[in-house]
Amino acid sequence: MTQMDENSPKKATWQSRWPALSALLALGGLYAALPSSLLIGGTRWFPLVVISALIVPVLITYYQGAHTVNQVLGYILNGVVTIFLIISLALLIRALPSHKEMPQELLMSAAALWLSNILVFASWYWRLDAGGPHKRALRGDHSQGAFLFPQMTMAPERRHAAGLHEWSPNFIDYLFLAFNTSTAFSPTDVPVLSRWAKVLMMLQSIISLLVIALLAARAVNIL
Repeated sequence: MTQMDENSPKKATWQSRWPALSALLALGGLYAALPSSLLIGGTRWFPLVVISALIVPVLITYYQGAHTVNQVLGYILNGVVTIFLIISLALLIRALPSHKEMPQELLMSAAALWLSNILVFASWYWRLDAGGPHKRALRGDHSQGAFLFPQMTMAPERRHAAGLHEWSPNFIDYLFLAFNTSTAFSPTDVPVLSRWAKVLMMLQSIISLLVIALLAARAVNIL
């Protein structure tokens, strides 16, 4: 395999991909931290094994240059972690009336699901915006997409002076966006332009609000 050039699109794309893959592995760790009653089949490491197994073909197709297949596999991987999140949240809602969860377990579960919500939707924003990471890397300068980042509103001369004339959002930018959505229930400094992005952000806010509301209600009940 030939060595990647430091300034090649593939090198730039890989630099933006490893944080996204690390976030998916972190999701597997967060699911493993949940009580067995909130997991599919009660198997603690099942989500992490599935996520790790799906990351392998994602990496292979990336290095082979099969970008269309890679993008489809990325959608499948994101869909799987989203299903894990929804199922765990549904199991938490079902378990609350029965008071099976200890207060400490409830707090840890809510925190893990809240963090998982951020990572899941950050992965979707990163995967979908402006055609995905590969197409963004090929364009170089990011001038259009589903989100209006502050760098995109700068005058060309100011962007060039700041060294941002070839700026393109990386996973950390979408993670910051997802974090703000889960805490402030709004995109804060990044306006949303696309309808699909607005729908996803509404879903993320609903899940975050639901987790916080359930935790608050249970805490009041315990007191």
